[in-house]
Amino acid sequence: MTVAFDEMTNADGSIRAAYTALARWLSNVPPEVLDHRRKEAEFIFRKIGITFAVYGDSDAQERLIPFDIIPRILTSGEWSRLSKGLEQRTKALNLYIKDVYSKRDILRAGIVPEDLVYQNPVFRPEMNGQKVPHDLYVHIAGIDVVRIDADTFYVLEDNARTPSGVSYMLENREIMLRLFPELFAENRVAPVENYADELLATLKSLAPATATSDPVVVVLTPGIFNSAYYEHSFLADKLGVELVEGRDLFIKNDIVYMRTTEGPKRVDVIYRRLDDDFIDPLAFRPDSVLGVPGLMSAYHAGNVTLTNAVGTGVADDKAVYSYMPEIVRFYLGEEPILKNVPTWRCREADHLKYVLDNLHELVVKEVHGSGGYGMLIGPRADKAQIELFRAKLKQDPTNFIAQPTLALSTCPTFVEEGIAPRHVDLRPFVLTGADKVRIVPGGLTRVALQAGSLVVNSSQGGGTKDTWVLEES
Repeated sequence: MTVAFDEMTNADGSIRAAYTALARWLSNVPPEVLDHRRKEAEFIFRKIGITFAVYGDSDAQERLIPFDIIPRILTSGEWSRLSKGLEQRTKALNLYIKDVYSKRDILRAGIVPEDLVYQNPVFRPEMNGQKVPHDLYVHIAGIDVVRIDADTFYVLEDNARTPSGVSYMLENREIMLRLFPELFAENRVAPVENYADELLATLKSLAPATATSDPVVVVLTPGIFNSAYYEHSFLADKLGVELVEGRDLFIKNDIVYMRTTEGPKRVDVIYRRLDDDFIDPLAFRPDSVLGVPGLMSAYHAGNVTLTNAVGTGVADDKAVYSYMPEIVRFYLGEEPILKNVPTWRCREADHLKYVLDNLHELVVKEVHGSGGYGMLIGPRADKAQIELFRAKLKQDPTNFIAQPTLALSTCPTFVEEGIAPRHVDLRPFVLTGADKVRIVPGGLTRVALQAGSLVVNSSQGGGTKDTWVLEES
């Protein structure tokens, strides 16, 4: 297997410039001090209740996501390239979604197959011809990025529905500032603390034309039993807006109102952390008790902005992902700044044949899978697992894509045996408003804590790190 790129140490053993101060600090700090601060960080996380739920897990409903105290560092030049690519990609995603719900030029041009849109389970016919405020659909994107060498970043996944994890990005930084002030004194680290201000400015810019000059924003949550409820309440608090459930809202004359102790209050922008299926029982699942009856009627009337828009899932499954380079070229007339991982679409006979012949070398993923579930990592799978996936692929090839096993970059990580390299990815958050695109420097770095593991998802035992972007001197 290819040797992974070490983000701190060059092949000759020298330290990369961005990590110079950190490496010097690590060489001088005793392991017991690191261990004490790791325990301190865990205590703080427990005290303030930063948890996530694992559905179907019999051991515990709520868990802490392990936090690694050694930061992941990017230079300002690396971040500049990355952020330009993120902005380009998110712009193309918005144009693609607008197109598939209106003119469908990309389908007529034969670039994306029609059945990939029309037979997509998250395609929403209700959005056909529907005008959305400011022609923007993906207002908050979480673009998962991996690195394979000093210059190359690949996009692994586009999260265009309700991307989560930003609360961990913000809390990780707060913990680091508290526990390691001496490290921040030696490094000019770009701030992420202004994310809430940037998010609120983005949401207010997206208000419909019928809104007042100071639009009312709310965060809509499914409730306390949702796996990301901590993040919902955290964001509402940081934004200074109300956290509401469906029962707190009602519709009158195609306008959304919030129940308050002072009477009904009009709502202009809903940052929803609720899937399409559940937001309005009159439009989607009639058994949903989480949504707001009539919400889609107010939405169609142009009286409320839903963030993200309904139907954005049509752009973020793993089959559509494989067409993203063509999508960028079609709408923007530009070459993609960020690369896609080479992808075999098992729905195509020649791709399927290649995948079946090379299962032991490939990563196979479900088209609509998430959280690290439903995957085969060929080089780390036994014969039985490979044969199981072979049968799945033959039975329903349209449900899978395959990719080469990338040697994800590693970062120094404090684990039981001391400081050791562990594989990482990065989820930056891209905010697209009616006025501009905002990207705070950094994002959520997820780390595979098990030696050799490539699965960084928290549901699969992964942890998180603070992500530092160094400002130019």
